[in-house]
Amino acid sequence: MRIPAFRRFLLAHLVSATGSAMAPVALAFAVIGHGGGAQSLGIVLTANTVPTLVLLLLGGVLADRMSRSRILFLGNLGAGLAQAAVCVLVATGTATTLAISVCACLSGASAAFIAPAAQGIATRLVAKEQLQQANALVRVPGNAVRIVGPVVGGFVVALAGPAWALGWDASTFAVAALLLLGLRLSGGVPSGGGVVSDLRAGWAGFRSRSWLWSYTVAGTAVVAAWLAGFQLLGPLVAADSYAGARSWGLVQGAFAAGLLAGTFLCLAWKPRRLMLVCVATGAGILLPLAALGLELPVVCVLLAAVVAGIGLDVAIVSWSTVMQQQVPDQELGRLGAFNAVGERAAIPLAYLLVAVASKHWTSQHILLVCAAVILAATLANACVRDVYRIRAADRGGRAHRP
Repeated sequence: MRIPAFRRFLLAHLVSATGSAMAPVALAFAVIGHGGGAQSLGIVLTANTVPTLVLLLLGGVLADRMSRSRILFLGNLGAGLAQAAVCVLVATGTATTLAISVCACLSGASAAFIAPAAQGIATRLVAKEQLQQANALVRVPGNAVRIVGPVVGGFVVALAGPAWALGWDASTFAVAALLLLGLRLSGGVPSGGGVVSDLRAGWAGFRSRSWLWSYTVAGTAVVAAWLAGFQLLGPLVAADSYAGARSWGLVQGAFAAGLLAGTFLCLAWKPRRLMLVCVATGAGILLPLAALGLELPVVCVLLAAVVAGIGLDVAIVSWSTVMQQQVPDQELGRLGAFNAVGERAAIPLAYLLVAVASKHWTSQHILLVCAAVILAATLANACVRDVYRIRAADRGGRAHRP
């Protein structure tokens, strides 16, 4: 926190988080407001997700070739303009599913360039031995706002309409863009080749690190099972077996509280075997899926959600730190992009499989299968030898590589 540039980076995250926490509520009711239903909302969300997945690798290449602060400026500016366009459409009553989807597509494209560039910012601002604390601090604003943001967003939408919340989100993107541009970070060293050449070099680097590709392969199953279980089936089980939206709101709040607690844990705890901690704590997300699948009392589900949130945030901070300490700065964007694409690739397939399986199995049975998939993928990843060899950087900044 004594480093001015890091404080600026943290402030940008805080500003952006206040808008992003309200955006999902506002977007959902913006779609509903013009007569759309679940199908229209699904189209909008798909339009936002697909460009991110398609352009992530290109974003990784640019993050290693260009000024990361400039990429973040342009990415946040683009996302802000897309959200401002949705705000205008909603405010003027001209919003349609197609128009909102086009804006969502532009926002998703911006995210594909923001994510790889953001991953490499901390390495330019703090020493290697400070990276874990830096990564944890960066997550504090988002996790804190996540607890109250949706509630505030709901009140804003209810009292003033979704356009106001969408307008606020657009303005926070603009402010964050200006703050990030002020970092003035230099660009990477050009490789001398083209985009394809850089992608090949990045793939070679990705393939050569067993701890990286094994974690990505395991993540393909873990992320898909988690999202299909928690986001898709969780609300349905809450409606059938618990008190509906009220119970699900408590579960979401408990999970968000766990994320925040995990962030503060990472500020105080500095484990040496970072990769092992990352793999082990990430498995905690199977607990709320199993609790819902077994129809345990709501108190048990809430406790499981808190533990899952703590474990997930510890895993995310540990993973970011491992990447930043083990991967050279000039490769971080590309290797991070390969990891992100790999972890997200199976999400659409998981949604499709759940839809098919729901015709034959109950939601509770599918949730138990999702929990089993997470456990199996975690155990398989724990068998990789390099997971135990990677250790955190010491006070001299030396990262222990396998």
